[in-house]
Amino acid sequence: MTDFWTGDNLRQVLGGNWINRPTAPLRVAGVTTDSRGESNGKAFIALKGETHDAHAFLHDAVKNGSPLLIVERDLPLQGEWPANVAILRVQSTANALLKLANCYRRTLEATRVIAVGGSNGKTTTVRLIDQLLSASKRGSASAKSYNNAIGVPITILKAKSSDQYLICEAGTNSAGELAVLSEAIEPDIGVITSIGREHLEGFGDMTGVLNEEASLFKNLRQGGLAVLCADAPGLVEAVRNFAGATLGGIITFGFSPDSDLRIEEVTPTFEGVRFRLQDRSDWFVPLLGRHNASNATAAIAVARRMGLDNDTIRAALERVKGPEMRMERREIRGVRFVNDAYNANPESMLAAVDVLDSISRELKPTRRVVVLGDMLELGDATEDSHREVAEAFAKSAPDLAIVVGPRFSAHTNNFGIRTQVIHLPDLTQGRDGEAAGLLRTGDLVLLKGSRGIGLERVVKAFETVQG
Repeated sequence: MTDFWTGDNLRQVLGGNWINRPTAPLRVAGVTTDSRGESNGKAFIALKGETHDAHAFLHDAVKNGSPLLIVERDLPLQGEWPANVAILRVQSTANALLKLANCYRRTLEATRVIAVGGSNGKTTTVRLIDQLLSASKRGSASAKSYNNAIGVPITILKAKSSDQYLICEAGTNSAGELAVLSEAIEPDIGVITSIGREHLEGFGDMTGVLNEEASLFKNLRQGGLAVLCADAPGLVEAVRNFAGATLGGIITFGFSPDSDLRIEEVTPTFEGVRFRLQDRSDWFVPLLGRHNASNATAAIAVARRMGLDNDTIRAALERVKGPEMRMERREIRGVRFVNDAYNANPESMLAAVDVLDSISRELKPTRRVVVLGDMLELGDATEDSHREVAEAFAKSAPDLAIVVGPRFSAHTNNFGIRTQVIHLPDLTQGRDGEAAGLLRTGDLVLLKGSRGIGLERVVKAFETVQG
Protein backbone atom coordinates (compact mmCIF):
# COMPACT_ATOMS: atom_id res chain seq x y z
CA MET A 1 0.00 0.00 0.00
CA THR A 2 1.21 3.51 -0.82
CA ASP A 3 2.61 5.39 2.15
CA PHE A 4 -0.09 8.01 2.67
CA TRP A 5 2.15 10.61 4.28
CA THR A 6 4.78 11.02 1.56
CA GLY A 7 5.07 14.32 -0.26
CA ASP A 8 4.33 12.73 -3.64
CA ASN A 9 1.16 11.06 -2.38
CA LEU A 10 -0.11 14.22 -0.69
CA ARG A 11 0.45 16.23 -3.85
CA GLN A 12 -1.43 13.62 -5.87
CA VAL A 13 -4.32 13.42 -3.39
CA LEU A 14 -4.72 17.19 -3.22
CA GLY A 15 -4.03 17.91 -6.87
CA GLY A 16 -1.68 20.76 -5.95
CA ASN A 17 1.39 22.29 -7.50
CA TRP A 18 4.83 22.56 -5.94
CA ILE A 19 6.00 26.10 -5.27
CA ASN A 20 9.06 24.78 -3.46
CA ARG A 21 9.82 21.18 -4.37
CA PRO A 22 11.17 18.76 -1.76
CA THR A 23 14.94 18.48 -2.09
CA ALA A 24 14.82 14.89 -0.79
CA PRO A 25 12.14 12.20 -0.37
CA LEU A 26 9.60 13.78 1.95
CA ARG A 27 7.51 12.08 4.62
CA VAL A 28 5.50 13.96 7.24
CA ALA A 29 4.16 12.83 10.61
CA GLY A 30 0.62 13.97 9.91
CA VAL A 31 -1.13 17.29 9.44
CA THR A 32 -1.75 20.28 11.69
CA THR A 33 -3.45 23.66 11.51
CA ASP A 34 -1.45 24.88 14.53
CA SER A 35 1.77 26.75 13.69
CA ARG A 36 3.11 26.40 17.23
CA GLY A 37 4.83 23.43 18.87
CA GLU A 38 2.33 20.91 17.51
CA SER A 39 3.67 21.52 14.00
CA ASN A 40 6.95 19.63 14.53
CA GLY A 41 7.36 17.09 11.73
CA LYS A 42 3.84 17.68 10.41
CA ALA A 43 2.52 19.32 7.29
CA PHE A 44 1.05 22.72 8.10
CA ILE A 45 -2.21 23.60 6.33
CA ALA A 46 -2.68 27.37 6.22
CA LEU A 47 -6.42 27.88 6.65
CA LYS A 48 -7.93 31.20 5.69
CA GLY A 49 -11.17 32.39 7.30
CA GLU A 50 -13.16 35.59 7.51
CA THR A 51 -11.06 37.03 10.32
CA HIS A 52 -8.03 34.74 10.49
CA ASP A 53 -5.44 33.90 7.86
CA ALA A 54 -2.87 31.28 8.87
CA HIS A 55 -0.66 32.29 5.95
CA ALA A 56 0.61 34.96 8.36
CA PHE A 57 2.10 32.19 10.51
CA LEU A 58 3.98 30.17 7.91
CA HIS A 59 7.36 31.20 9.26
CA ASP A 60 6.26 30.16 12.75
CA ALA A 61 5.33 26.73 11.41
CA VAL A 62 8.74 26.39 9.74
CA LYS A 63 10.50 27.54 12.91
CA ASN A 64 8.61 24.88 14.87
CA GLY A 65 9.57 22.08 12.51
CA SER A 66 7.01 21.80 9.71
CA PRO A 67 8.75 20.31 6.64
CA LEU A 68 5.75 20.97 4.36
CA LEU A 69 3.50 24.02 3.99
CA ILE A 70 0.17 23.70 2.19
CA VAL A 71 -1.01 27.11 0.99
CA GLU A 72 -3.61 28.61 -1.31
CA ARG A 73 -1.93 31.70 -2.70
CA ASP A 74 1.34 32.67 -4.38
CA LEU A 75 4.21 33.49 -2.08
CA PRO A 76 7.32 35.62 -2.60
CA LEU A 77 9.92 32.88 -2.45
CA GLN A 78 13.21 34.52 -3.37
CA GLY A 79 15.64 34.03 -0.53
CA GLU A 80 12.81 33.68 1.97
CA TRP A 81 12.27 29.95 2.54
CA PRO A 82 14.76 27.27 3.55
CA ALA A 83 15.55 24.87 0.73
CA ASN A 84 14.45 21.88 2.81
CA VAL A 85 10.92 23.27 3.32
CA ALA A 86 8.48 22.06 0.69
CA ILE A 87 5.53 24.29 -0.28
CA LEU A 88 2.44 22.92 -2.01
CA ARG A 89 -0.20 25.26 -3.43
CA VAL A 90 -3.85 24.15 -3.69
CA GLN A 91 -7.05 25.90 -4.75
CA SER A 92 -8.50 25.94 -1.23
CA THR A 93 -6.77 24.84 1.95
CA ALA A 94 -10.14 24.29 3.66
CA ASN A 95 -11.25 21.94 0.89
CA ALA A 96 -7.83 20.32 0.91
CA LEU A 97 -8.18 19.50 4.61
CA LEU A 98 -11.55 17.81 4.04
CA LYS A 99 -10.33 15.94 0.96
CA LEU A 100 -7.21 14.77 2.76
CA ALA A 101 -9.33 13.49 5.64
CA ASN A 102 -11.65 11.55 3.36
CA CYS A 103 -8.77 9.94 1.47
CA TYR A 104 -7.10 9.02 4.76
CA ARG A 105 -10.37 7.66 6.14
CA ARG A 106 -10.44 5.21 3.21
CA THR A 107 -7.11 3.79 4.36
CA LEU A 108 -8.59 2.88 7.77
CA GLU A 109 -9.70 -0.52 6.58
CA ALA A 110 -9.86 -2.16 10.02
CA THR A 111 -11.49 0.82 11.78
CA ARG A 112 -15.23 1.14 12.40
CA VAL A 113 -16.05 4.81 11.97
CA ILE A 114 -18.92 6.18 14.04
CA ALA A 115 -20.52 9.58 13.39
CA VAL A 116 -22.61 11.29 16.07
CA GLY A 117 -25.00 14.11 15.22
CA GLY A 118 -28.15 15.62 16.71
CA SER A 119 -29.54 18.83 18.14
CA ASN A 120 -28.57 18.06 21.75
CA GLY A 121 -26.28 15.59 23.49
CA LYS A 122 -23.67 15.06 20.77
CA THR A 123 -20.55 15.67 22.82
CA THR A 124 -21.87 13.74 25.82
CA THR A 125 -22.82 10.78 23.62
CA VAL A 126 -19.39 10.81 21.94
CA ARG A 127 -17.78 10.64 25.39
CA LEU A 128 -20.12 7.84 26.45
CA ILE A 129 -19.45 5.72 23.36
CA ASP A 130 -15.70 6.30 23.61
CA GLN A 131 -15.57 5.32 27.28
CA LEU A 132 -17.64 2.19 26.66
CA LEU A 133 -15.66 1.01 23.64
CA SER A 134 -12.28 1.80 25.21
CA ALA A 135 -13.03 -0.79 27.89
CA SER A 136 -12.02 -3.50 25.44
CA LYS A 137 -10.96 -1.88 22.14
CA ARG A 138 -8.39 0.54 20.74
CA GLY A 139 -9.63 3.77 19.25
CA SER A 140 -10.07 7.52 19.43
CA ALA A 141 -12.79 10.17 19.41
CA SER A 142 -13.32 13.86 18.73
CA ALA A 143 -11.61 16.08 21.26
CA LYS A 144 -13.89 18.55 23.05
CA SER A 145 -16.51 19.67 20.50
CA TYR A 146 -14.38 19.34 17.37
CA ASN A 147 -17.42 18.91 15.16
CA ASN A 148 -17.02 21.32 12.23
CA ALA A 149 -15.22 21.38 8.88
CA ILE A 150 -11.89 21.81 10.68
CA GLY A 151 -12.40 19.66 13.77
CA VAL A 152 -13.82 16.64 11.96
CA PRO A 153 -10.94 16.22 9.47
CA ILE A 154 -8.37 16.81 12.21
CA THR A 155 -10.07 14.03 14.22
CA ILE A 156 -9.93 11.67 11.25
CA LEU A 157 -6.32 12.49 10.40
CA LYS A 158 -5.19 11.74 13.97
CA ALA A 159 -6.59 8.19 13.84
CA LYS A 160 -4.19 5.25 13.63
CA SER A 161 -4.48 2.40 11.16
CA SER A 162 -4.48 -0.01 14.10
CA ASP A 163 -7.53 1.64 15.72
CA GLN A 164 -10.62 -0.52 16.00
CA TYR A 165 -12.95 2.46 16.22
CA LEU A 166 -13.05 6.18 15.48
CA ILE A 167 -15.83 8.45 16.75
CA CYS A 168 -16.50 11.74 14.96
CA GLU A 169 -18.86 14.35 16.37
CA ALA A 170 -20.63 16.18 13.53
CA GLY A 171 -22.23 19.57 14.14
CA THR A 172 -23.96 22.12 11.96
CA ASN A 173 -25.57 25.54 12.04
CA SER A 174 -26.59 25.96 8.40
CA ALA A 175 -28.01 23.78 5.67
CA GLY A 176 -25.53 21.59 3.82
CA GLU A 177 -22.79 21.42 6.46
CA LEU A 178 -23.49 17.85 7.58
CA ALA A 179 -23.53 16.53 4.02
CA VAL A 180 -19.99 17.90 3.60
CA LEU A 181 -18.85 16.29 6.86
CA SER A 182 -20.56 13.03 5.91
CA GLU A 183 -18.48 12.93 2.74
CA ALA A 184 -15.30 13.16 4.79
CA ILE A 185 -16.40 10.68 7.48
CA GLU A 186 -18.13 7.94 5.44
CA PRO A 187 -19.53 6.43 8.66
CA ASP A 188 -20.09 2.74 9.27
CA ILE A 189 -22.44 3.68 12.11
CA GLY A 190 -24.36 6.92 12.40
CA VAL A 191 -26.07 8.17 15.57
CA ILE A 192 -28.65 10.94 15.86
CA THR A 193 -29.15 11.81 19.53
CA SER A 194 -32.15 14.13 19.22
CA ILE A 195 -33.98 16.59 17.00
CA GLY A 196 -34.81 20.02 18.43
CA ARG A 197 -35.09 23.72 17.67
CA GLU A 198 -31.46 24.47 16.89
CA HIS A 199 -29.94 27.21 14.72
CA LEU A 200 -33.28 28.11 13.16
CA GLU A 201 -31.65 31.20 11.62
CA GLY A 202 -29.84 28.75 9.34
CA PHE A 203 -32.43 25.98 8.97
CA GLY A 204 -35.64 28.00 8.87
CA ASP A 205 -37.91 25.48 10.59
CA MET A 206 -38.00 22.02 12.12
CA THR A 207 -38.21 20.34 8.73
CA GLY A 208 -34.94 22.03 7.86
CA VAL A 209 -33.39 20.76 11.11
CA LEU A 210 -34.64 17.23 10.46
CA ASN A 211 -33.30 17.08 6.92
CA GLU A 212 -29.97 18.60 7.89
CA GLU A 213 -29.37 16.07 10.68
CA ALA A 214 -30.51 13.17 8.48
CA SER A 215 -28.01 14.21 5.80
CA LEU A 216 -25.29 12.81 8.07
CA PHE A 217 -26.23 9.48 6.44
CA LYS A 218 -25.73 10.69 2.87
CA ASN A 219 -22.37 8.92 2.68
CA LEU A 220 -23.06 5.95 4.96
CA ARG A 221 -20.89 2.95 4.10
CA GLN A 222 -22.62 -0.01 2.43
CA GLY A 223 -24.48 -2.05 5.06
CA GLY A 224 -24.08 0.70 7.66
CA LEU A 225 -26.17 1.05 10.79
CA ALA A 226 -28.36 3.98 11.86
CA VAL A 227 -28.90 4.46 15.61
CA LEU A 228 -31.76 6.94 15.84
CA CYS A 229 -33.75 8.74 18.51
CA ALA A 230 -37.28 7.33 18.35
CA ASP A 231 -38.65 10.46 20.06
CA ALA A 232 -38.01 12.53 16.90
CA PRO A 233 -40.99 12.24 14.51
CA GLY A 234 -40.02 11.70 10.89
CA LEU A 235 -36.35 10.96 11.60
CA VAL A 236 -36.36 7.33 10.45
CA GLU A 237 -38.00 8.24 7.13
CA ALA A 238 -35.62 11.14 6.55
CA VAL A 239 -32.58 8.94 7.21
CA ARG A 240 -33.89 6.27 4.84
CA ASN A 241 -34.19 8.92 2.13
CA PHE A 242 -30.60 10.08 2.53
CA ALA A 243 -28.95 6.69 3.08
CA GLY A 244 -30.83 4.83 0.36
CA ALA A 245 -29.61 1.35 -0.47
CA THR A 246 -26.47 1.66 1.67
CA LEU A 247 -28.53 1.40 4.87
CA GLY A 248 -28.03 -2.01 6.44
CA GLY A 249 -30.18 -1.58 9.54
CA ILE A 250 -31.81 0.78 12.01
CA ILE A 251 -31.94 0.66 15.80
CA THR A 252 -34.19 3.19 17.49
CA PHE A 253 -33.90 4.24 21.13
CA GLY A 254 -35.75 6.54 23.49
CA PHE A 255 -38.88 6.94 25.58
CA SER A 256 -41.30 6.31 22.70
CA PRO A 257 -43.33 3.07 22.96
CA ASP A 258 -42.12 2.22 19.44
CA SER A 259 -38.41 2.29 20.38
CA ASP A 260 -36.34 -0.81 19.73
CA LEU A 261 -34.50 0.09 22.94
CA ARG A 262 -37.27 1.59 25.07
CA ILE A 263 -36.28 3.44 28.25
CA GLU A 264 -38.37 2.68 31.32
CA GLU A 265 -38.37 3.35 35.07
CA VAL A 266 -36.06 6.38 35.03
CA THR A 267 -34.80 7.61 38.42
CA PRO A 268 -32.74 10.81 38.22
CA THR A 269 -30.61 11.82 41.24
CA PHE A 270 -27.76 14.23 41.93
CA GLU A 271 -25.35 11.29 41.58
CA GLY A 272 -26.69 10.23 38.19
CA VAL A 273 -29.62 8.50 36.57
CA ARG A 274 -30.83 4.91 36.90
CA PHE A 275 -33.02 3.40 34.21
CA ARG A 276 -34.28 0.14 32.81
CA LEU A 277 -34.61 -0.91 29.18
CA GLN A 278 -37.55 -2.94 27.88
CA ASP A 279 -35.31 -6.03 27.74
CA ARG A 280 -35.30 -5.84 31.58
CA SER A 281 -31.65 -4.77 31.77
CA ASP A 282 -30.83 -2.18 34.47
CA TRP A 283 -28.33 0.64 34.04
CA PHE A 284 -26.75 3.57 35.86
CA VAL A 285 -24.87 6.50 34.35
CA PRO A 286 -23.26 9.09 36.68
CA LEU A 287 -24.60 12.06 34.70
CA LEU A 288 -27.45 14.39 35.60
CA GLY A 289 -30.85 14.30 34.00
CA ARG A 290 -33.47 12.08 32.46
CA HIS A 291 -32.18 13.07 29.02
CA ASN A 292 -28.84 11.37 29.77
CA ALA A 293 -30.66 8.04 30.02
CA SER A 294 -31.37 8.57 26.32
CA ASN A 295 -27.77 9.49 25.50
CA ALA A 296 -26.55 6.44 27.44
CA THR A 297 -28.97 4.16 25.60
CA ALA A 298 -27.62 5.35 22.25
CA ALA A 299 -24.12 4.49 23.49
CA ILE A 300 -25.30 1.07 24.69
CA ALA A 301 -26.74 0.36 21.23
CA VAL A 302 -23.41 1.21 19.57
CA ALA A 303 -21.38 -0.79 22.10
CA ARG A 304 -23.58 -3.86 21.59
CA ARG A 305 -23.20 -3.52 17.83
CA MET A 306 -19.42 -3.41 18.36
CA GLY A 307 -19.56 -6.74 20.20
CA LEU A 308 -19.43 -5.71 23.86
CA ASP A 309 -21.52 -7.72 26.32
CA ASN A 310 -23.85 -6.13 28.87
CA ASP A 311 -21.55 -6.72 31.84
CA THR A 312 -18.64 -4.96 30.15
CA ILE A 313 -20.87 -2.09 29.04
CA ARG A 314 -22.49 -1.72 32.46
CA ALA A 315 -19.17 -1.57 34.30
CA ALA A 316 -17.79 1.03 31.87
CA LEU A 317 -20.98 3.09 31.94
CA GLU A 318 -20.85 3.41 35.71
CA ARG A 319 -17.35 4.94 35.47
CA VAL A 320 -17.99 7.53 32.75
CA LYS A 321 -17.23 11.23 33.11
CA GLY A 322 -19.18 13.84 31.22
CA PRO A 323 -17.70 16.75 29.25
CA GLU A 324 -17.19 20.16 30.81
CA MET A 325 -20.13 22.56 31.07
CA ARG A 326 -22.69 19.88 30.23
CA MET A 327 -24.59 19.33 33.48
CA GLU A 328 -21.22 19.60 35.21
CA ARG A 329 -21.46 19.35 39.00
CA ARG A 330 -19.28 21.38 41.34
CA GLU A 331 -19.49 22.37 44.97
CA ILE A 332 -17.67 25.52 46.09
CA ARG A 333 -17.86 26.49 49.74
CA GLY A 334 -21.33 25.15 50.33
CA VAL A 335 -22.84 26.18 46.99
CA ARG A 336 -23.72 23.39 44.57
CA PHE A 337 -23.40 24.39 40.91
CA VAL A 338 -24.88 22.59 37.92
CA ASN A 339 -23.05 24.18 34.99
CA ASP A 340 -24.86 23.51 31.73
CA ALA A 341 -23.65 26.68 30.07
CA TYR A 342 -21.95 25.23 26.99
CA ASN A 343 -24.95 25.86 24.75
CA ALA A 344 -28.71 26.11 24.72
CA ASN A 345 -31.83 25.70 22.63
CA PRO A 346 -35.45 25.33 23.78
CA GLU A 347 -35.31 21.55 24.21
CA SER A 348 -32.11 21.59 26.27
CA MET A 349 -33.50 24.46 28.35
CA LEU A 350 -36.65 22.48 29.13
CA ALA A 351 -34.52 19.47 30.04
CA ALA A 352 -32.61 21.70 32.45
CA VAL A 353 -35.87 22.64 34.18
CA ASP A 354 -36.55 18.94 34.72
CA VAL A 355 -33.05 18.44 36.17
CA LEU A 356 -33.46 21.37 38.54
CA ASP A 357 -36.80 20.09 39.81
CA SER A 358 -35.71 16.47 40.28
CA ILE A 359 -32.45 17.15 42.13
CA SER A 360 -34.08 19.88 44.25
CA ARG A 361 -36.53 17.32 45.60
CA GLU A 362 -33.56 15.14 46.55
CA LEU A 363 -31.14 17.75 47.90
CA LYS A 364 -33.63 20.16 49.48
CA PRO A 365 -31.34 23.21 49.10
CA THR A 366 -31.78 26.39 51.10
CA ARG A 367 -32.48 28.24 47.83
CA ARG A 368 -32.97 27.20 44.22
CA VAL A 369 -31.18 29.63 41.90
CA VAL A 370 -31.21 29.77 38.10
CA VAL A 371 -28.81 31.83 36.02
CA LEU A 372 -30.38 32.04 32.57
CA GLY A 373 -28.63 33.30 29.46
CA ASP A 374 -30.33 34.10 26.17
CA MET A 375 -30.67 31.46 23.47
CA LEU A 376 -28.98 32.58 20.26
CA GLU A 377 -29.47 31.80 16.56
CA LEU A 378 -33.18 31.00 16.75
CA GLY A 379 -34.27 33.39 14.01
CA ASP A 380 -38.02 34.01 13.79
CA ALA A 381 -38.60 31.58 16.67
CA THR A 382 -36.62 33.73 19.13
CA GLU A 383 -39.54 35.51 20.81
CA ASP A 384 -41.83 32.50 21.19
CA SER A 385 -38.99 30.22 22.32
CA HIS A 386 -37.86 32.57 25.08
CA ARG A 387 -41.44 33.02 26.24
CA GLU A 388 -41.95 29.23 26.37
CA VAL A 389 -38.76 28.61 28.32
CA ALA A 390 -39.36 31.53 30.69
CA GLU A 391 -42.83 30.16 31.47
CA ALA A 392 -41.35 26.71 32.18
CA PHE A 393 -38.78 28.13 34.58
CA ALA A 394 -41.43 30.36 36.17
CA LYS A 395 -43.60 27.28 36.80
CA SER A 396 -40.62 25.67 38.53
CA ALA A 397 -40.60 28.76 40.83
CA PRO A 398 -36.91 29.13 41.79
CA ASP A 399 -36.12 31.40 44.71
CA LEU A 400 -33.78 33.56 42.61
CA ALA A 401 -33.56 34.00 38.84
CA ILE A 402 -30.56 35.91 37.45
CA VAL A 403 -31.42 36.66 33.83
CA VAL A 404 -28.59 37.64 31.46
CA GLY A 405 -29.34 39.23 28.11
CA PRO A 406 -32.23 41.13 26.51
CA ARG A 407 -34.29 38.21 25.18
CA PHE A 408 -35.23 36.58 28.47
CA SER A 409 -35.57 39.96 30.20
CA ALA A 410 -38.69 40.67 28.15
CA HIS A 411 -40.39 37.75 29.88
CA THR A 412 -39.31 38.14 33.50
CA ASN A 413 -42.86 39.17 34.41
CA ASN A 414 -43.78 35.50 34.00
CA PHE A 415 -42.10 34.78 37.34
CA GLY A 416 -44.38 34.99 40.35
CA ILE A 417 -43.91 36.62 43.75
CA ARG A 418 -41.97 33.59 45.02
CA THR A 419 -39.08 34.33 42.68
CA GLN A 420 -36.70 37.26 43.04
CA VAL A 421 -35.63 38.31 39.53
CA ILE A 422 -32.37 40.13 38.76
CA HIS A 423 -31.71 41.22 35.18
CA LEU A 424 -28.20 41.84 33.83
CA PRO A 425 -27.64 43.01 30.23
CA ASP A 426 -24.45 40.91 30.01
CA LEU A 427 -21.57 39.71 32.18
CA THR A 428 -19.02 42.39 31.29
CA GLN A 429 -17.76 45.26 33.45
CA GLY A 430 -17.84 43.22 36.63
CA ARG A 431 -21.41 42.00 36.27
CA ASP A 432 -20.21 38.40 36.56
CA GLY A 433 -18.99 39.31 40.04
CA GLU A 434 -22.29 41.04 40.74
CA ALA A 435 -24.15 37.82 39.90
CA ALA A 436 -21.72 35.75 41.97
CA GLY A 437 -22.18 38.07 44.93
CA LEU A 438 -25.88 37.16 45.07
CA LEU A 439 -25.12 33.52 45.87
CA ARG A 440 -24.81 32.11 49.37
CA THR A 441 -24.12 28.90 51.25
CA GLY A 442 -26.82 26.27 50.80
CA ASP A 443 -27.79 27.39 47.28
CA LEU A 444 -28.33 25.00 44.38
CA VAL A 445 -27.40 26.97 41.25
CA LEU A 446 -28.26 25.99 37.67
CA LEU A 447 -26.47 27.87 34.88
CA LYS A 448 -28.02 27.51 31.43
CA GLY A 449 -27.58 29.63 28.30
CA SER A 450 -26.03 29.82 24.86
CA ARG A 451 -22.26 29.67 24.59
CA GLY A 452 -21.98 33.30 23.50
CA ILE A 453 -23.38 34.50 26.84
CA GLY A 454 -20.49 32.98 28.84
CA LEU A 455 -22.38 32.05 32.01
CA GLU A 456 -19.46 29.96 33.27
CA ARG A 457 -17.87 33.29 34.24
CA VAL A 458 -20.26 33.43 37.19
CA VAL A 459 -18.67 30.29 38.66
CA LYS A 460 -15.18 31.69 38.21
CA ALA A 461 -16.23 35.01 39.73
CA PHE A 462 -17.78 33.20 42.71
CA GLU A 463 -14.45 31.52 43.42
CA THR A 464 -12.78 34.94 43.39
CA VAL A 465 -15.45 36.89 45.26
CA GLN A 466 -15.80 34.30 48.00
CA GLY A 467 -12.07 33.50 48.16
